[in-house]
Amino acid sequence: MFAATPQFEAALGIVQSLRAAGYQAYLAGGCVRDLLLGRTAVDYDVATSATPDVVLEMFPRTFAVGAHFGVVLVAPEDTGAGFVTEVATFRSDGAYSDGRHPDVVRYTTSPEEDVKRRDFTINGLLLDPLAAPLQSWSEGLPPAGVLDYVGGLADLEAGILRAIGRAELRFEEDHLRMLRAVRFAARFGFELEAGTLRAIRSLAGRIHAVSRERIRDELTKMLTEGRARRAFELLDETGLLKEVLPEIDRMKGVEQPPQFHPEGDVWIHTLLLLDELEPGCSMTLAWGALLHDVGKPPTFRVAPDRIRFDGHVEVGIAMATEISRRFRFSNEETRQVVALVQNHMRFADVERMKTSTLKRFFRLDKFNEHLALHRMDAMASNCDLHYWEFARERWQSMPEEAVRPRPLLTGRELIAAGYTPGAQFREMLQAAEDAQLEGAIETTEEALHLVQARFGAPPA
Repeated sequence: MFAATPQFEAALGIVQSLRAAGYQAYLAGGCVRDLLLGRTAVDYDVATSATPDVVLEMFPRTFAVGAHFGVVLVAPEDTGAGFVTEVATFRSDGAYSDGRHPDVVRYTTSPEEDVKRRDFTINGLLLDPLAAPLQSWSEGLPPAGVLDYVGGLADLEAGILRAIGRAELRFEEDHLRMLRAVRFAARFGFELEAGTLRAIRSLAGRIHAVSRERIRDELTKMLTEGRARRAFELLDETGLLKEVLPEIDRMKGVEQPPQFHPEGDVWIHTLLLLDELEPGCSMTLAWGALLHDVGKPPTFRVAPDRIRFDGHVEVGIAMATEISRRFRFSNEETRQVVALVQNHMRFADVERMKTSTLKRFFRLDKFNEHLALHRMDAMASNCDLHYWEFARERWQSMPEEAVRPRPLLTGRELIAAGYTPGAQFREMLQAAEDAQLEGAIETTEEALHLVQARFGAPPA
């Protein structure tokens, strides 16, 4: 059911102001698509015959960040609103020699001409929000308010993702559109139209002309929008997977020991795991899930007893680090993704861990993500959640002060006791902390006695 949000109200106000000034103005693009699909639109964009200089003059709070491409951001007069509305002038584009931006932009007063330079038919719909009373939208959008010059309504109804006009031209204009086609098709559960699919397959190699940051952002959206498995199946089907993530493409056909992985090879296991990712999950959990077994293909071997992947975690750490750097992850994001790869096998040992070891395990940053990854890993193989249930129960029942207690012993106490600072300090402090975490000692005096018993008395 349609609900008028502050973002919608802001866009509606802009349309009304532009119309009152004698210009054409419509809601455009993704917001129209989402409204027609019965989804909540997050952002509302406006397309208009008014040129950027007019838009900049008409509204008090504007940002000309894309004015040379006909785009102006209009902010609400309420400075605390926290959002902007993109207002784009109807235009037709010249050639895209850089595979991203048009060389020449020509403004037009024709909404049809503007729509035909957009990417996909389902994103090429315009909506007149003044065509029917707002209250009638609770029963569905008024058909009379939708302008469809490209067959977008029919494709929405049929569940088809189709490029506008000649698909090859649309993808040559902006190579990233190939990844966006995959993402939209996966997100909405649509099929890629045959001509659109053929065009992507023929042009997939050109995706390398796109910046790694833009590729990363599209892949992250695929992983976190709730249809990650379908997105990666489509990446494979279109030939884009081996271009953007050859390490994942190499998982196909890499067998696993059936007693531990009855589901099949590493690729199938990874797809099943991606199917477990929830919409809105963190990007680090999503990438950790994708890369957790990335070290298996290069370490595959058939031993006398069974298939083995000796050292796949260590190899996976190096590969996940390289992939994170390649896609320009932040240092913090890289650390977490690599940590997920590094620790995903440790859950098999949780029942045998000493209390001190288990507590240190729980100290991992964002341990909830490690727990979530293990659950997905299990569900994508033998569905045995025994270790996950054990770890979750212990983690949830253990108070924070028990996991991270105030140290009973520090370097200052060791120096005060007469010990000379050196490499052995670390071992001493580790031994004292282990005993504290195990509950064997409770005071600084007991910690010093333990150090003396294990490492000897300080020099006289």
